[in-house]
Amino acid sequence: MGDGYLTPVGEGPKYDEELEREISRWIRGVSGLPAKAVFSRWTDPQPLIPKNGVTWCGFGITTVPQPLSQSDVQVSDEQSEQWTWEQVTVICCFYGPLGSSTASTFRSGIFVEQNNAELNLSGLSLVDAGTIYNLPELINNQWVRRYDLTITLSRKNTRTYNVRTLEDAPVSFFGD
Repeated sequence: MGDGYLTPVGEGPKYDEELEREISRWIRGVSGLPAKAVFSRWTDPQPLIPKNGVTWCGFGITTVPQPLSQSDVQVSDEQSEQWTWEQVTVICCFYGPLGSSTASTFRSGIFVEQNNAELNLSGLSLVDAGTIYNLPELINNQWVRRYDLTITLSRKNTRTYNVRTLEDAPVSFFGD
């Protein structure tokens, strides 16, 4: 009956480092932090954290839940698209002497329409931003100011499959 398994063709949704780069650009753009002061947590190799006295942000994608919904759309005789909508949860940890101020500036800025429109260009959209929590961290035997903010983003993913329409499939009729 089948012709084997299908894998998506063409460009798919961004995950891993590509998605982290998009989120890093967004955090830098809205918070005003320089490129060397915003980086993804839990990477290999782990970048050196800035010295005490520097304000910076470490962020991590903590969940990419199952899609909220899914649609399969036949776009041509040869191709079908699978559309899914998923949420991406990002924790942003702002460190340093201006950590609280930077976290607050960032949280306010993500609700500015122009900033959300810019985020939309990468396929992401703001859903919600949580409370900023003051969670000082002991780094190198020294307490460092740390302010955590969890943000929920959503995106539509499109994957394309080379699926033939039913009328193109070989058909055998049985009976009369």
